[in-house]
Amino acid sequence: MGFIKSSLFISLDGVIEAPETWHFPYFDDQMGAVVGELMGEAEATLLGRHTYEGFASYWPDADPADPMTEVMNSARKFVVSDTLTEATWRNSSLVNGDVAARLTELKADTRLGTTGSAALVRWMLEQGLVDELHLLVHPIVVGHGAKLFTDGRTVPLKLLSSTTFDATGVVHLVYTNGDTPKEGSATSAAS
Repeated sequence: MGFIKSSLFISLDGVIEAPETWHFPYFDDQMGAVVGELMGEAEATLLGRHTYEGFASYWPDADPADPMTEVMNSARKFVVSDTLTEATWRNSSLVNGDVAARLTELKADTRLGTTGSAALVRWMLEQGLVDELHLLVHPIVVGHGAKLFTDGRTVPLKLLSSTTFDATGVVHLVYTNGDTPKEGSATSAAS
């Protein structure tokens, strides 16, 4: 059985744009283990057009001595776009048309991991397609840039787990789609 797990680096003020400018001081072995585990679970990567274009312009010509170069280039990739006419990066396929139906079909038997692709993640959350949302919340207020959540539909989520990284203060939050809590009920989550 497959799934869609989406993971994003995010600041306290909800910024996900340009993490290369604010994220790296917080990257340590604990975060690396989480990122590695999420990447290892996925059989294919699901990308929105903007993230795909950024990755496709970098990874094919990246340093072959970097072990991530071969991982990224050889991975199966599905790019969601109604504007691209072809996906030329090795092992890439387009997903368009009835995207919700196609992703439902894909996740029935493929373990999909989404990196970045905020607009796609927002849309998939609204469609109930994300099985797990992993937010790596960095203790920084970036103050500018695109945010993960903008105006849109209300989407109740259920907290599955929260872990604070001791050395950096990054909080790893894991959510799944959830029901709206009933009035007067209380929910809690263990760390």
